[in-house]
Amino acid sequence: MGRVTLQTVADKVGVSRMTVSNAFSRPDQLSATLRERILAAADELGYVGPDPAGRALARGSTGAVGIVLTDSVQTAFADDVATEFLGAIAGGLAPTGLSLTLLPAQETSGVVPARDVAMDGALVYHCDTQSEALQWLFRRKLPVVLVDQHPIDGVASVNVDDRDGARAAAQLLVDLGHRRIGIVTAGVTGPHGLVTEEDPGQVHAYPAEMRMRGWRDALEPAGIEPVVVRLRHGVYDEAYSGLAMLLDADPELTAVLCFSDTIAEGVLVAAADRGISVPADLSVVGFDDSALATRVRPSLTSVHQDVTEKGRRAAALLTDAVAAVREDGSSPSEQVMLPTTLVIRDSTAPPRSGRRSA
Repeated sequence: MGRVTLQTVADKVGVSRMTVSNAFSRPDQLSATLRERILAAADELGYVGPDPAGRALARGSTGAVGIVLTDSVQTAFADDVATEFLGAIAGGLAPTGLSLTLLPAQETSGVVPARDVAMDGALVYHCDTQSEALQWLFRRKLPVVLVDQHPIDGVASVNVDDRDGARAAAQLLVDLGHRRIGIVTAGVTGPHGLVTEEDPGQVHAYPAEMRMRGWRDALEPAGIEPVVVRLRHGVYDEAYSGLAMLLDADPELTAVLCFSDTIAEGVLVAAADRGISVPADLSVVGFDDSALATRVRPSLTSVHQDVTEKGRRAAALLTDAVAAVREDGSSPSEQVMLPTTLVIRDSTAPPRSGRRSA
């Protein structure tokens, strides 16, 4: 048998090409009985359906949306929070029929995914604000939803209240009596390591900026100037060395605030290897309240964000935006802020009597 086409199936069933096409792409246009006859004939002939590229061209859409990531896709799947978020996005898109394409922000072998990949819209997740990827999406006039990004007027976004959560975490340490406090953060371009003074040229990712503001909201009124270490990527190995940098700068630290639970895990392990007891000698607070927070020992005090809800809301906003563009060319611009809450566990306690805390 030669090449099986849509016309081949139409001839076998005795219907038009359009009717066969509708059986695959517009089933509501046919009776259930007729559609079953067409699909059965197609299966018998080995016909898998109209070419996806041709269908996309005909309806003026791809049926796919992208998610732009600053880091590599491999890095995203190595992080509990990012994995949960991506799963929630995929779950939110599943009923819509839209597929999800993961796109690195950087150019790869001459291909700029935000410029070159066919898609109906895009989520921009925790992406460098200076990345050209974001500008390419805007130039293409695609529906965009920003997640964990600095809000932009007229652009839909989903963020969590990082500042309020960080403020609560720092206030807990102040209320417990800690006065020698360190911070291990990430999400900042430019020099990394121990921070001796602020560089006005540095660019802070939105969560990093908001969390730093929140920590200082509680520490400054208490007269506390924290020792700050910035990591390049915020992965476990870097976090492990972060504690050493803090203690070299102030051996009398009694508490550490961490940008994420992953960083907090590195600090916990580094403390154990140094013979530092948590929380007796050192209190540690994470951020995200990921599954990691209850796996580590001691269990981690952390700021909870609802990552699943963040993914669901982002998927819903993008789905609505794609539908609106198809219908009338408009694009929703709702900006969502989700709450955070502090979850207190075993990694925090008052400073040990006898250790200097003032």
